[in-house]
Amino acid sequence: MSKQASQNGVNGSQALQSVHDSMLDGLSQLAAYFGFSKVMGQLYGALFLSASPLSLDDLMERLDISKASVSMNMKTLEHMGMVRQVWVKGGGGRRKYYEAETDFLQIITNILSGREMRDVERAISVMQDNTDLLRRNMEAMGNDERYTAEVFIERMAQMQTMFKFAQVLITQILQKVNDLNIENISQIDIG
Repeated sequence: MSKQASQNGVNGSQALQSVHDSMLDGLSQLAAYFGFSKVMGQLYGALFLSASPLSLDDLMERLDISKASVSMNMKTLEHMGMVRQVWVKGGGGRRKYYEAETDFLQIITNILSGREMRDVERAISVMQDNTDLLRRNMEAMGNDERYTAEVFIERMAQMQTMFKFAQVLITQILQKVNDLNIENISQIDIG
């Protein structure tokens, strides 16, 4: 036992387990904050902290969650580019093994260009469809309904402007990420 560990009253194994559990808890909270399931955060964390690829059964056992939940969330993580399936020599026939993507800029790029951009584009499209629907039906409306429709159209136009601005920001961020050297960021002293 190291001098520091013995002074803190924990052995090396306890310290590793404590850090592991803390990281999984933190990543599950972070996943929930960004609108993903806590299980996704735990799965990613378990793979990220693992020195070797893990199977679905390994993940199920380590995290004490159902195989269905592991399988469903792993498919989502794989689709997002946060994990990838890998071949493991002697890994046992039909078992699927996974490892975490450790390039965080790649993960951010995948999420922004995938989910976030899709959601922004969908919001713009829905507002445009609703605006078009109201405009096509304005003549058939009474004065009060027409006034309400005009308010809706004005407010949706304001919201569309905000979403189009978000679209520009995401596009600019994605362009800048491609030019970014992560090593330079890690050496910036903020304090």
